[in-house]
Amino acid sequence: MKKVLWSFVFVLSFFIFPFTNASAASNEQQLVKEIKGIIEENYVGTIHGDLQKAKTIPEIIDMLDPYSTYFTKTEFEEFINSIELSTIGIGVIIEEHEDGIHILQVFENSGAFDAGVVAGDTIITINGQSVAGSSTQEASSLLVGDENTKIEVTLRHADGTTSTSTITRKKFTLPNVESGLLFGNVGYIAMSSFSEDGAKLVKDALIQLKQRGATSFILDLQNNGGGYVTTAQEITGLFPKAKIAFLLEEAHASYKVRAVNQNEKFPADTRILVNRYSASASEMLSATLQDQQSAILYGETTYGKGCMQGFFELQDGSYLKLTIGNFTGPLGKTINDVGVKPNIQTKTPPIFQAHYDAIKAQYTDYKELASLKNVSDTKKLTVKIPFALSSQISEDKIQLIALGGNEVPITAKVDGRSLIVTPSKPLSAGREYMLLAHPKTQNANKVQQGFYQRITMKN
Repeated sequence: MKKVLWSFVFVLSFFIFPFTNASAASNEQQLVKEIKGIIEENYVGTIHGDLQKAKTIPEIIDMLDPYSTYFTKTEFEEFINSIELSTIGIGVIIEEHEDGIHILQVFENSGAFDAGVVAGDTIITINGQSVAGSSTQEASSLLVGDENTKIEVTLRHADGTTSTSTITRKKFTLPNVESGLLFGNVGYIAMSSFSEDGAKLVKDALIQLKQRGATSFILDLQNNGGGYVTTAQEITGLFPKAKIAFLLEEAHASYKVRAVNQNEKFPADTRILVNRYSASASEMLSATLQDQQSAILYGETTYGKGCMQGFFELQDGSYLKLTIGNFTGPLGKTINDVGVKPNIQTKTPPIFQAHYDAIKAQYTDYKELASLKNVSDTKKLTVKIPFALSSQISEDKIQLIALGGNEVPITAKVDGRSLIVTPSKPLSAGREYMLLAHPKTQNANKVQQGFYQRITMKN
């Protein structure tokens, strides 16, 4: 039994340890003996009980930490698919609707896509069974199934007509990395899982956003539960000054694992978003970037899973997932059961603060006014302007930005020391905005100054 190369490392440094004897026939007692040997050699953690007295696999697993478990071959495949965001179905995102199940999105090259299903269609029946009043869970149980099997779906289209289609279930992958350009040439990249191709997807998004004019970036790791640790190593290499991916302490040795150097880099002021559900490889990346001052973390303290599990293939093709070590960032600060504390903690969605700071950094000579909080009027904003600035502000140079998004169309009027801003549509409750007022054309005798202000709408 030996370790394979690092390229096969899975979630939180999942090492695969293949056995040369891959006999399919093995009774539970042979597996129990095999599992005990692996635990004695590799497990890092407390064993709650007498391992040698355990007679069954469930008994053994109950003695280990919550992250160690046993997978059948099928369960292992399903677990890997979950990392890659792969599933089998017709390839749609759905929501409940009074008349049936409403289709929000159709994935390209899925069975639904091939059958001509489009967003906006409503599923009325599945295999002749009405789904009116059904929950999404109930509908999903009918839509999923074995690969290449078929189902018959009746659809009501947006124009009121109906049709029936036979759709083939296929394996498809949910989008892992999404990106967009926010106001102020701020590139936004959200990553759902550290999939095998995750680093490439992030790098591609980085390059594309730079081509579109992005000069600063936000990388969103909220609700990202981890994935391949090699992906974390590769993404670390996209950041300046980040040479170390993580420190690893195993049962018999400790390692310093280097980042995979990349020829493309995020700016040094890149902002990372995390929350209490950012775990495993997300915490690994966040900790190492924070320790090496390669990014700024926003949000709330992460989940606190700083232990690594390795996969051991057993002689019957099943797998033991076992905690084999603990990881930290380069400074050695504990992550397991503690989490990573962000540089800037937020009580509202961290995208608001991160986007505000990214825009603010572009206007260092502007004055920051005190924030407006819990604003209840969604149709009009009234801002008191300091006397020194009131004569310098031009009505046609006022911008209102939805933080985490783009500019909101407005009309603006200066009335003495009051600036009255009227958006084209009511503002959203609970949303945060930024008012950006640029000065009139400067003249040779006097330098004029603009200002900005943060605005929080009441829920």
